[in-house]
Amino acid sequence: MKGKIKNLEELTPIIANLKSTGKKIVHCHGVFDLLHIGHIKHFEEAKTFGEVLVVSITPDEFVNKGPGRPAFTTSLRLESIAALESVDYVFANKWPTAEKAIKIIQADVYCKGPDYKDHSDDITGKIKDEEETVKLVGGKVLYTDDITFSSSSLLNKYGVLHSRELESFIRGIANKYSFESIKLKLEEIKKLKVLVIGETIIDQYVFCEALGKSGKEPVLVLRDLETQEYLGGALAIGRHLSEFCSDVSVLSYLGEDHEYKSFIEENIEENIQLNLLGKSNSPTIVKRRFVDSIDRKKVLGVYSINDNALSKSEESQFIESFDKLSKEHDLIIISDYGHGIITPKIANYISESNKFISLNAQVNAANIGTHNIRKYHDIDCLIVNAGELQHEMRQREGDLEKLAIELKKAINANYISVTRGREGAFLLNGNKLPVNCPGFAIEVVDKIGSGDALLALLSVCLYSKIEDDLSLFIASIAAAQSVESIGNSEPVSKAKLLKTISHLLK
Repeated sequence: MKGKIKNLEELTPIIANLKSTGKKIVHCHGVFDLLHIGHIKHFEEAKTFGEVLVVSITPDEFVNKGPGRPAFTTSLRLESIAALESVDYVFANKWPTAEKAIKIIQADVYCKGPDYKDHSDDITGKIKDEEETVKLVGGKVLYTDDITFSSSSLLNKYGVLHSRELESFIRGIANKYSFESIKLKLEEIKKLKVLVIGETIIDQYVFCEALGKSGKEPVLVLRDLETQEYLGGALAIGRHLSEFCSDVSVLSYLGEDHEYKSFIEENIEENIQLNLLGKSNSPTIVKRRFVDSIDRKKVLGVYSINDNALSKSEESQFIESFDKLSKEHDLIIISDYGHGIITPKIANYISESNKFISLNAQVNAANIGTHNIRKYHDIDCLIVNAGELQHEMRQREGDLEKLAIELKKAINANYISVTRGREGAFLLNGNKLPVNCPGFAIEVVDKIGSGDALLALLSVCLYSKIEDDLSLFIASIAAAQSVESIGNSEPVSKAKLLKTISHLLK
């Protein structure tokens, strides 16, 4: 059995030698989480299309089937498949998709299950890409035609992947909404024109190796290994929306010298329109985080920032730009990091704009004690985390729901959503019972950006009158997706989100 498990480097010459002797190679690819009778019959039939059956699996880090998946690790899935008589070789793919492996293996036949025949069900478009690659290397695609099962369905039914609370919430969603209906609702969002307002932030991650204590001072010494930079703040929210909405604009500020303008333009999506003003006597905000390269834990944060409020002329310039842009957009999303850009006058002006306004006024190390959510009023949707809520209400203890109701009344908000980290989030709407969605995230790489992802998706869902529970469900999955990568390195993927929903509802 162990002899069947190879890495791609080991397998390549083996395949080449088999081909030289005239052997016909068949290649199957998939996750194969929870090996079942459907998989076994699929491999048995695939073997009849040739003489040597090679199976590749998606490694753990690239499995997009929702929280808790894969249920079985890469090594366990390799061993399970290697135990099957029909399989000659099995390897873990190196990439998120199969195309590169297909090019290397160059099998005579690439085999998929019967549930992949209809490409209209292919959310990600990967099957079409795989077929094109197979044809490119001179192979052909064949489909097996036997009993089918779903690993996701079996695991959802019999496995213990989620907490009892989360499982109950997911089942409630599954009983009310079909995957197709959710997909259609998200398609409707495409036509929205969204204006995002807030600070431009460059998230800089300096990956380091700890050398130890300095010989002369009680100082931790780090070796600089690599620096990565990502678009944060309002730009991150715009990027999260870029696959869901065709028209996204960002109104923000750079430093007076417009540092990072070229970097922003090179890394922003094509359907995002930038409206970047300048702030005098200020740098473009850079939040530099020193990170241990092994465990990815943050060691230190250093910010390049000027928190002073805009000058009167800059304030007027902002209002003028807002007037022009707001008329062209359906809703406004505000990400207020409290760094002096959105003054009380601007906040009041936006509040009175008669537009659908969604707001996150963030409390952070640079503004704690001075940031005031109540400079806004008549907000359609306010999103805060538990700590921000307690800070705003000046109460360390107390029932979060009651505090949320008080703040909701204070700024006359229609909705308020409170996020609670791993415990998930709840949503209040008028006199309706709160919607509680437990947390989806299981493995957290970096918490930075999760609130931005939730803000982006919850805002457009609620504006589109998608039901409260479904809106929070979609937004919570987006938030969970965002914590799987460092900082704001990757925006929320629509295809990945839909795929997660599809698997959760099975």
